[in-house]
Amino acid sequence: MIGWVFIGILVLFILAGLKVVNEYERGVKFTFGKYSGIMKPGWRIVIPIFQSWVRVDMRVKAVDVPDQDCMTKDNISVNVNAVVYYKVKDSAKAIIEVEHFMYAVSQLAQTTMRNIVGEVELDELLSNRDDISRKIQQIVDKATDPWGILVESVDLKDVILPQDMKRVMGKQAEAEREKRAVIIKAEGETAAAANMSKAAMTLAKAPGALHLRTLQTLNDLSSDQSNTVIFAVPLEVLRAFESIGNMDNISAANLRHAMKTAAKK
Repeated sequence: MIGWVFIGILVLFILAGLKVVNEYERGVKFTFGKYSGIMKPGWRIVIPIFQSWVRVDMRVKAVDVPDQDCMTKDNISVNVNAVVYYKVKDSAKAIIEVEHFMYAVSQLAQTTMRNIVGEVELDELLSNRDDISRKIQQIVDKATDPWGILVESVDLKDVILPQDMKRVMGKQAEAEREKRAVIIKAEGETAAAANMSKAAMTLAKAPGALHLRTLQTLNDLSSDQSNTVIFAVPLEVLRAFESIGNMDNISAANLRHAMKTAAKK
């Protein structure tokens, strides 16, 4: 009877020490409080009372870095948040070298992000997010390497600007668009003026070409009954009248001069 009781206690003792380690996990075993090895995936025995173990997840973890109120190099206050992706590459160091490595990685990422944002100007922060994220990743990975942590990437999710700064940037963008529009319009007017100059030179070389162009314009206008057509006199006609007027003035002046000369005689 005593033997069966002993066997039952032994079986319960063994079952109590039977542990299952999943494929994506590692177990850090301690014997009498001292590190004694890594438990790989599968069924493992941990002797109760004498041994203990800590389960470590080896999968990639995503840590959401909360909004940080940062000050850029050009003294602009912004809120920045990010995501840190990391994994445990040495489970023993992650348990022995640091307490609560997940919390430690989050705090280190927050501090590093504030420091890096303080070293760049706002324009650089908005346009070079990838470079800044890569710089944060390198610093955090180097700091967590003694903990057995591998930081794979850091991604800046959002940069929140103050409302006043958003309005100022909106005005700047609007002014830039207006500047481009004015330049494009001026370039178009320059090209149009050059083409009109070429057309005028071509029309001036052929007698009657301007009159034919005027008639063609009138023909185009007459297609719409609602248009009121005002006949435009070609410049050649006006110049002809001007020449006749000048000749009449010259003749009248000559006649007066001749009459004065005759009266004197």
